[in-house]
Amino acid sequence: MQKLIWLSDLHYDAQALVQSHDPRVRLEAAIDLINAHHADAACCVVTGDMVETASDASYAALRAALGRLSVPVLPLTGNHDSHALLRTHLPVPEGAMPDFVQYAVGLDGHVLIALDTLDEGKDSGLLCEARLSWLQTALKAAGDTPVSIFMHHPPVKLGLAMLDPDNLANAEAFWEIVDRYPSVRTIFAGHVHRPTTSHRKGVTITTLPSALYQALPENPPWNWSTFVPAREVPRLGVVHIGAEQTTIQFEDICAYEHGGAP
Repeated sequence: MQKLIWLSDLHYDAQALVQSHDPRVRLEAAIDLINAHHADAACCVVTGDMVETASDASYAALRAALGRLSVPVLPLTGNHDSHALLRTHLPVPEGAMPDFVQYAVGLDGHVLIALDTLDEGKDSGLLCEARLSWLQTALKAAGDTPVSIFMHHPPVKLGLAMLDPDNLANAEAFWEIVDRYPSVRTIFAGHVHRPTTSHRKGVTITTLPSALYQALPENPPWNWSTFVPAREVPRLGVVHIGAEQTTIQFEDICAYEHGGAP
């Protein structure tokens, strides 16, 4: 059984608040939780939006903060990130796809595939032809070994009216490849700042709440002009991957600033 820690949507900033929350306090609390209870994990995967604004200062500050983590970090890009700046400041595994934050990591009896869905300048995600071709090669190389795919933008509609339009734009091209490989067991995605689970043709797709702030539930209806974060706690995922089963546990990250409000 392999144990991983899963974080998403840090939206880290060196100084500023983000949506009235302090990303430094929230990340410190997540690191405290991981170091205290999950130092035995093989790694910590972060499914994108590493920073709020892609800049040298933000990534440098984030790298310093992550230096306190007791397990290795596997970063991914989100729509707030930059391919080049992330690769400059944060370590990616050897053999990562040139110019992208896309790579495969062999675990004990399992393959972790991290996809770079960033389409710079857009909120929605995209896997270009080069990244899709790389994915097909990686899945073919995995053979019958079980595969977990980590990515920022969900490749399915989740029934979230304000969020679904900015998911993976070319999801059909993604599934055209993935459907050929029954080794793919679970897809882990970020971006929507809400917990969801879907099942499609034998593949489970799950999304994780943000380590910083959460999007509102669908009811009552809301829009971006009136958006304020939901009063819900940040969370992380504890992933156990075995030969026949993957289990995801969710743990609250209890760090409340500004008078104790979530």
